Order: sequence, then structure tokens, then C-alpha cells
Amino acid sequence: MSQAMPREPLWTPSAARVQEAAMTSFRLRAERAAGRPLPDYDALHAWSVEDVARFWRFYAEDAGIRFDTPPSRILSDDPMPHARWFEGASLSYTREMLFPRALDDPSRTAVIGVTEAGAEVRLDYRELRALVRRVQDALRRAGVGRGDAVAAYAANVPETLAVLLACAGEGVVFSSASPDFGAQAAAARFAQLAPKVLFASPIYRYGGRRFETAEAVASLAAALPELEALVALPYPGEGVPGDAPGTPWSAWLGAGDAAGEPRCAALPFDAPLYVLYSSGTTGLPKAMVHGAGGALLTHHKEHRLHSDIRAGDVVFYYTTCGWMMWNWLVSALAQAATVVLYDGSPAHPDLGALWRLAERLKVTLFGTSARFLHSLQAQGVRPGRSVDLGALRTVASTGSPLSPSGFHYVYQHVKPDVHLASISGGTDIVSCFMLGVPTLPVHAGQIQRPGLGVDLAVLDEAGREVVEAPGELVCRQPLPSMPLRFLNDPDFERYRDAYFAAYPGVWRHGDLVERTREGGIVAHGRSDATLNPGGVRIGTAEVYRPLERVPEVLEAAAAGRRSPEGDEEIWLLVVLRPGAQLDRELESAIRSAIREGASPRHVPRRILQVAELPRTRSGKSMEMAVARLVNGMDVPNAAVVANPRALEAIRRALEDERS
Repeated sequence: MSQAMPREPLWTPSAARVQEAAMTSFRLRAERAAGRPLPDYDALHAWSVEDVARFWRFYAEDAGIRFDTPPSRILSDDPMPHARWFEGASLSYTREMLFPRALDDPSRTAVIGVTEAGAEVRLDYRELRALVRRVQDALRRAGVGRGDAVAAYAANVPETLAVLLACAGEGVVFSSASPDFGAQAAAARFAQLAPKVLFASPIYRYGGRRFETAEAVASLAAALPELEALVALPYPGEGVPGDAPGTPWSAWLGAGDAAGEPRCAALPFDAPLYVLYSSGTTGLPKAMVHGAGGALLTHHKEHRLHSDIRAGDVVFYYTTCGWMMWNWLVSALAQAATVVLYDGSPAHPDLGALWRLAERLKVTLFGTSARFLHSLQAQGVRPGRSVDLGALRTVASTGSPLSPSGFHYVYQHVKPDVHLASISGGTDIVSCFMLGVPTLPVHAGQIQRPGLGVDLAVLDEAGREVVEAPGELVCRQPLPSMPLRFLNDPDFERYRDAYFAAYPGVWRHGDLVERTREGGIVAHGRSDATLNPGGVRIGTAEVYRPLERVPEVLEAAAAGRRSPEGDEEIWLLVVLRPGAQLDRELESAIRSAIREGASPRHVPRRILQVAELPRTRSGKSMEMAVARLVNGMDVPNAAVVANPRALEAIRRALEDERS
């Protein structure tokens, strides 16, 4: 960030695109509400955080969110984490999803479920409504009602979405995990919730293989003592195997009333909608209760304004039911869009599979992870040459920082005229702190702006705001989508310790970020994984970016190795291309690239080659697990690691280094 002048953008929206964007018309209406000019996004954002209660009231009215009972007050005077939104209001999340205001024809496709094997299921809005009603009838027959909970150990299929919407319409709390979770990891989540019904996928496909989950499902069900029913979900193209544990989906649904409308109960704004979980490596995962109104309102804003999703759009995000992006994706139904649920590997049979899917379904928003885009780049995949992406307007990336070269890759080899929206938030708020703005230019390596209504700041360790220097990402005012509470945390002690211990009264998210002179944000990684050699704070992403110049390195993880005296040195673990070996020449190339691309302080003391790095089920690199191993500590909750063999590979590499 040492250049004196702002850098040239990679992409600037055309005047026509700016004019057509929902963000533009919203800004003009906000000017009338503000009683003053709001000439650009930054002015609009400044207005949105001057009085967050005023902003969210205006957004709810502008978006036409239907309240059965109007709010008596928009925001309570209580400090975070006790702030309460839209007090006295009632609404229905399910109604906004199944009966969106912009829907002009209920025969429009609502959901497309696709598997890597090519099976496909389509439901229009009318069919989805009927299925949701049948699920609600079956839940009532099972004795499940408002305040109860259900869990889904489920593949990313339309039936899982229907269960969520059915629960939301009745006031039943929903929670999900993907079937590639081990039974122990799923039980560590669901047991905190005490569900009465478990919906489980007895099979799923990934990477060309068929996986059976009967043993894991039986083990999981046995670990949930309050469970009263186990339901086996069908898999597209294969149904329910005859030996699947539990009651088959069709038998559990029964005949039902296919003509009946779904129930959309008027529930309090802060009625629990679903429970999401952190993926930490110590102790039980944090079980975060998210409210129906907060999720609805926040997702609505992010989809309609920041993602420019319109009625009739086709929205795809590669995710599983164990990642918050699934919950985010489902809410796109409120824009009268078609939601694409894909189950399987993003790289089967090759890395072009999802792009061919985007071409066939005429996807308008393609969501993925930075890791996937970096893999495409490393393997030389050129989707723009092989498929027609004429319908594509937005590419969204999250999960980890997208490197500057990753930005260049999208514009060079995916599509030159596309809004590349790097977004970042978290399970903690089931939404984004910072994300795309379709009316602004895109700069390499930068998330465009904080979201509307998000009072984001970057603070140093003394609590001073900094610009063009790394610091802690904080939010100074409440957001509607902050968790209502944690499960089994009646005094809010764990909640306060998680977010408010560092800066009292201010939400500290745990990300190390930097505001740029262009107004954007650079993500440097998790602040709890920050390196501190010689007392200088270094974000791990600062070490990784120069490695893009070393073609032999596929991915890397940096960790601070602490000495008994309290000093710290950087150790770097690298995964190399097939056939490459970490010899002296390559080590020298890695050190030189980091020294020249960052600084001498960033150069690692030790470099180790490993076969793979540990990841969460959603594909995020587990830097804290690596740091624990590098410092001779165990990873106590290894069940949360998607590829636990990586832990043993790192242990062996460390033992070889010590010997």
C-alpha cells in the first residue's frame, strides 16, 4: 500500500449498468428520506450508519417487507449483545420466500436441484409451496410445533430447503450439517439443540464416488436422546435406498394436501429461525441462534442491492448445507429468483463442470470460494473460451481472501465484463460485513466497501482507527443479523467473550483487514492467526500473496512458532504441484519471492513440504490447527476437520524437521 496514487480499477460498470442497478434507484429514494444529496455510495453508506435504526426502518419500508404487526420501536437502547430490533413486530420468513412481491407467475422455477452425476429436480413456486405445506402437515402429525427443533444431516437437495421453509412457517427451529460430517462432529452440534426430528441423507455423491451414511446416521441418532423421529431424505435420481435407517421421505410425508397453501405464521421479528455453528478446533462448536427477521432483512439488502439480484435471475452458490452460504443462498427466493442447489464436487469430472452448469442454466450470479478460483488459475482453466457465460452478471467469492492475481484471472479468463464481488462476513452474522457494490469500480485484491448499515472500522491494538495499515475489523453499532444468543449461554458470558472482550461495546470479529485509499478493504486473514515476529503484526495473507509468483506452490499455511523466551518466528507449510520437491533451489525461490513481494520480516525461518493442509467442511484453511501443531499442541476437536489425515501428515513433517 505504499503507492502514492490510487490504482487503476480492473472493471468499471458502464453508465447503463449503473443506471439499471437497484442500488442507484435506492440511493435516489434515500436522498428524499435524508433530505439532502447522497451523490454516491460512500455518501449513502455514511447516511446509513448515522442512525442505523432510521436506515433499517427505511430499508424495510422500501423493500416492502410485510409486517403482520408493525414495530413499536426499531432498536432498543440496550448495548450489544442485548440490542433488540423491530420490537413488537411480527412477520413471516416463509411468506417472503414463497410469495415474493416481485413474483408475477407462480409457475416460474423456484429451485433447481442438480447432482454431479447429472440428476436434476425442478420445482416451481407453486410446487415448492405445496411441498412445504406437506412437510408442515407431517411435522404436526409428529407432534413438532413452535419452539421445537429439527436437524438435517443432509445433502444439498430441494427437500432440505423445503424442510427449512416448513419449519420457519411454523416457528420450529432448524439446523443443518452436510452428510460428509462425521457422526461425532454432527453430534457435537446437534446435541446442543436437542432436535425432535432428524432428517438424514442416506447417500450422497462426491468426486465420482457414491457414499453411504447409514452407519453414521445410526450413530448420530443414538447420540440425540430427545429424538422422536428419523426421516430418510431422497437423493436426486436415486430416491431412498431400501435399507436406509428411518422412515422414507415419501412415507413420512403421507398423502398430504397437495392443494393446500403453506402456513406462514406471524412470528416475532426475533423468533429463532435457525442455529449455525462455529468450526473451532477447541471445545464444542459455538451454537449461534439467528433470528428470522434479522436474517430476512439483511439477506434481502445484500441480495437486492449489493448483489443486484432481480426477479427471474438464476442464482448459484457452491456450498453445502453445513456452511452459512447455504442459508444465504436460500434467501434469494425473496427476490423471485431461481435458486440452484448443487450437490457434489466442484471439480468432477473436471474443473470446468460448474461453468458448464452455469452455461446450461443461464446463471446470472455464480458464487464460489477463493480457493476454487485459485485452483482454476493454477490449473490453467479458461472458462471464458469454452462456455457461453452471456447471462452471467456477477461472480461472488468468499471463504478466504481472493488474491490480486485471482481478480486478474477472473477478468482475463472468465469474463471481462462481470461484477467480481469479493465478500466477507461470517457464520456469526450469517451475512457480510463487507461486500460488492455493483455501481463502483473493482480493484484487484480489494473488497469494494462495507455493507449498507454496517458501521465498520479498522482499529489498532490501542483502539485507534487506522487507514492503510492492518488492524482489527470491528463493527461499532448493532446489526439485525447478529446472533440472538448462543445455546446454553444464559448469562451471555460466551457471547461477550467471543466478540466484546477486546473492545468493550464494540464487536470484534477476529479478521485482520486494511482500508485502502480507494475506499476498499484488503483482508489479511484471521487476526487470531496473526504472525508476530519481532513484535510486528503480519497477516498470513501477506505471506501467501507473493507465493503466486512461485508456480510450484499450490497452497500454503503460515504459523508463528513461539520460543520459550516468548519470541516468534514464521514457519511455512507448503503443498506443491505433483512432481515438485522442496529442494534448496525451491526454498530459495520461495524466500526470495516473499522478501521481494512483502518484506524481509515476512520471510519464514522454516519451510516444510506437506501433502495437504487441514480444512473445514466449507473448505476454509484451518490456520489455527496448523499453528497448534507447529507449537507442539494437539488439535483437540479433530472431528471438525474435513480431512483429518492432513493433521497426521503435518505431524510427520514436523517430526522429520526436529530429527
